[in-house]
Amino acid sequence: MPSLLPWRLRTKTLLPGRVPRLMGVVNVTPDSFSDGGRFFEPAAAVEHGLRLAAAGADILDIGGQSTRPGAAAVEAEEELRRVLPVIIALRGQTETPLSIDTFSAKVATECLAAGAEAINDITAFADGDMAALAAQSGCGVCAMHMQGTPQTMQHDPHYGDVVEEVWAWLAARRDALAAAGIALDRIALDPGIGFGKTVAHNLAVLNRLARYRALGCPILVGLSRKAFIGRLIGDPAGDRTAGTIGAALATARQGVEVLRVHDVAAVRQALLAFEATGGLD
Repeated sequence: MPSLLPWRLRTKTLLPGRVPRLMGVVNVTPDSFSDGGRFFEPAAAVEHGLRLAAAGADILDIGGQSTRPGAAAVEAEEELRRVLPVIIALRGQTETPLSIDTFSAKVATECLAAGAEAINDITAFADGDMAALAAQSGCGVCAMHMQGTPQTMQHDPHYGDVVEEVWAWLAARRDALAAAGIALDRIALDPGIGFGKTVAHNLAVLNRLARYRALGCPILVGLSRKAFIGRLIGDPAGDRTAGTIGAALATARQGVEVLRVHDVAAVRQALLAFEATGGLD
């Protein structure tokens, strides 16, 4: 089992264990594929976040814009209206660090000021203002690979060698972020499961996640309830917990530092049992 890396946030650090740390998903949206707006109201989102923290989430990722295939963009003002009250309330009620899932510098600025510790950007900080903000604030960052945009990414994704092309793209983004003044131990890299990739592409990346350890940064993987799991096991989005756990255990064996998941309690229990019964040997 490879030695896992810490992920340094603004004031806290996610220290590695023998199994991945868990990032709990808090979707403050009316149209996310996985929960269909169940936590769109701020009070419901805060309650959900607190439940995830109590279940063992190591960090909470709050997002106000759906990034499912074909999702429409949301203006920054509306995104802020959704997420800022949730960030403020959670910051006052839990010590669990918070991440803001956004590609808007305006949204990120306000949320960092309210207490967020990290920015999770599906565009990998393509906006130079986002990289400058992250460098100035000293927050943790997560840069994700995506071919296309949420509106176009699943139209016809194509690669020669998906594992190596994603590796090279992430390496380039890592270097750009480092050049912008962000320390490597603050940069988590996400290969973007489900973002501009077919089922075969997703499986190729997941089967060779250990390759990404050569990037020298913590690896974060979001596979929870994704469509490819439904294709593999034939379950709708709300019933993909078992498939998510199976894939999560495979990532743990390959040395992933952080898993972004909806079902924190179930995945945490599975990882604990996996570790205790020698699954990492």
